[in-house]
Amino acid sequence: MEQEAHVNPLHALERGEMLVPHFEEQLAAELARRQGSPVDHVGLLQRMFDAIEHAPQMNALVLRARHMGIATALLSNSWGNDYPRDGWDDMFDVVVISGEVGMRKPDAEIFHHTLSQLGVAPEHSVFVDDIKLNVNAAVSVGMVGIHHTDYDVTAMELDALFDLPLSEHV
Repeated sequence: MEQEAHVNPLHALERGEMLVPHFEEQLAAELARRQGSPVDHVGLLQRMFDAIEHAPQMNALVLRARHMGIATALLSNSWGNDYPRDGWDDMFDVVVISGEVGMRKPDAEIFHHTLSQLGVAPEHSVFVDDIKLNVNAAVSVGMVGIHHTDYDVTAMELDALFDLPLSEHV
């Protein structure tokens, strides 16, 4: 555990092996080194995540999928942050957060864990992610992978795979 935190603090944070304040200190030091000026480490991750835009269209698509009888799961690498979980019970049958299970994408075991929790075989599942490395890892365990770069393209691919109007408001 200590070795991984030294080699790659982000991986350690995502698996829950490093506390947020320690990661923020390391990240702030690296950012300061690169930009040549100090960076306040206190609350650094929260400031970063405050700037993230949410994807209401994708949320609505997942909710429609679940209402149409498709089992859904959220598989997310955590940066030690608190997730706004309002509405998740309606959207997801299973929620797997890397820091809570001690595994992270793109490692195969977190995909197997999620599929086991969901009760779905890899060949009967679809994994959508905006990071190509994670999509490739899901495909390597037998899942269908969609590299999400644009809502319309992703929705069209899901419509075709499930032969359902997931992209449309029903």
